[in-house]
Amino acid sequence: MTAENGGRAERARDGEADARRRTIAANLEAVRERAAAACEKAGRPPSDVTIIAVTKTYPASDVRILADLGLREVGENRDQEAAGKAAELGDLPLTWHFVGQLQTNKARSVARYADVVHSVDRARLVGALGARVRAEGRGLTCLVQVNLDAGSQAGVIGPRGGADPRDALGVADLIAAEEGLELGGVMAVAPREGDPGAAFARLGAVAAGIRDRYPRAKVISAGMSGDMETAIEHGATHLRVGTALLGDRGPNVG
Repeated sequence: MTAENGGRAERARDGEADARRRTIAANLEAVRERAAAACEKAGRPPSDVTIIAVTKTYPASDVRILADLGLREVGENRDQEAAGKAAELGDLPLTWHFVGQLQTNKARSVARYADVVHSVDRARLVGALGARVRAEGRGLTCLVQVNLDAGSQAGVIGPRGGADPRDALGVADLIAAEEGLELGGVMAVAPREGDPGAAFARLGAVAAGIRDRYPRAKVISAGMSGDMETAIEHGATHLRVGTALLGDRGPNVG
């Protein structure tokens, strides 16, 4: 490649990077405006709500842009991708949220980089995470994932993860008792069918029951790109937003 061609390619890359930054900045402003409007309607201050950028399938360069724009809460669904990004972006002051279903054999890896795990839904996973964070000499905040699907059953984990609402307090007890773990609150994904408002209302009731026993467990992680306003109306404190920030990625949730 000639010097002239190399310079042209570099200018093209710089132009693409600038365009990507402008797109993400505009998307972030729009998401913040949506969240603020929903908070005003619900009679809540915007500071009540934290936006988590779910960056699954997007490059580390997008995370750098978001961090530079002031959004430093980052969510990932898959350990392999999350671990690589966390290592690459270790120079940034980020809070890493693991928001996907988590197998116990991935607990060792997740415990090395995650600050919050949103998807804790069974005793075995609580024990695995506790053992791994103690071995790493660090702490970890855990949320109880609650299955809001209509067909949920006590004692059965949902197909997308999550304990039945009747089992959630028991999982919370296990997290609170596990050395190295801190109970943060609850998380849920709205059912694919039906009224998300009704589902988030059920989650709010579960969260209230847990807070009665553990007053510091105030996090309600609920709401994504398509239903954040409904989630805020029903008390969400953390929104997991991907598509509205970074663009459509087809069938992936975000």
